[in-house]
Amino acid sequence: MESALTNPLFPKTQSVQSPHNLGLVQKFPSNPNSVLVLHSSSNYSGVCMCFVDETVKPLPPPSQNPDLISDTDPVSTTEHRRVVRLAWEKLVRWSRSWQSKAATNDVLGRTNKVVVLGGGSFGTAMAAHVANRKAQLEVSMLVRDPQICQSINEKHCNCKYFPEHILPENVTATADAKAALLGADFCLHAIPVQFSSSFLKGIADCVDPSWPFISLSKGLELDTLRMMSQIIPQSLRNPCQPDTHWDENRLSNADKGKKMAMVVASKDKQMANAVQQLLASKNLRISTSSDVTGVEIAGALKNVLAIAAGIVEGMNLGNNSMAALVAQVHWYIRRHLCYNVVLDYNIRMEIEYLILGVFFPPMKMGAKWATMTGLAGYGDIRLTCFVNLSRNRTVGVRLGSGEKLDDIL
Repeated sequence: MESALTNPLFPKTQSVQSPHNLGLVQKFPSNPNSVLVLHSSSNYSGVCMCFVDETVKPLPPPSQNPDLISDTDPVSTTEHRRVVRLAWEKLVRWSRSWQSKAATNDVLGRTNKVVVLGGGSFGTAMAAHVANRKAQLEVSMLVRDPQICQSINEKHCNCKYFPEHILPENVTATADAKAALLGADFCLHAIPVQFSSSFLKGIADCVDPSWPFISLSKGLELDTLRMMSQIIPQSLRNPCQPDTHWDENRLSNADKGKKMAMVVASKDKQMANAVQQLLASKNLRISTSSDVTGVEIAGALKNVLAIAAGIVEGMNLGNNSMAALVAQVHWYIRRHLCYNVVLDYNIRMEIEYLILGVFFPPMKMGAKWATMTGLAGYGDIRLTCFVNLSRNRTVGVRLGSGEKLDDIL
């Protein structure tokens, strides 16, 4: 049964509750050129269809004072002026509160030291990016290779990864975990997933329980199938260790002036916002998400698909075959996300093991559809498949060219 309510913003309209529980529909009784707004009251996204209503005077632009609306205009009724003034006041209050929060939440200004765990390609690129954000910021890299450590401290470059890239002077390296972690505000974890557990257990005694960890690693642990969101707190023996998870991408391009976009996921919204303020720059746009599982599963899928894309490249199958691979991957993901709510558990388990053994339904693990089809999912998959920047893709290229896996590894 529909229930009609009077809409205070548009006195000539009615708000009718949709029988499908989709929200409130604004109806104009007579004018066909009216405004139809569907406000979502469920988990579905709101839908807005707008048509011109010549009987309603548009709101003034932000730079115009509502009090200056002409009294001679017959449409400028007292009710209309009151609504405009209330909207204006709310907009001003929101703007001031946002500016106040931005001024008090100066994460980068309050940060004095950032530790990067690992001296690989992505750890080095991240250290350079963070160091460029603030000249007074101390960036310490914890590395095990003494040659890399010496190269960073003396020549300001990583002799093994990006030897041509000069690191900022505020980037230093050490093999001493206690010295590196002393006084840290943020810890960026760039150790490969398969070695993360043993590495973190070795430095657990030096880690403050309140330090936020930003995981830059992608994939699942082979023996346990654990994700980094499970490995970090369990290895540090602190189930409450704050952590965020990064949609890793070719970050080195950001320091070359290329525009990039990435995703930071955390169950703690304030933590995700803090990481966003710390790392976002004019060349790097960072979106936040609460779907930690989705971002991690998308990264694990990407690693497998990178090898498949490399095989297509190594066999010289052409761009059409590469596009077919990407399209098929998207179909698999959509199918699994859909059948998770249609088929029973036993049928789902059989299909999981039949389709390459890697396309398990992310939804069953808690991933969200928007994450898998967004930047962290489809976006990263397409970048990895079509651009030769991934180590996994390089392995696939060599496999497709006829080399043996043992020789490649």
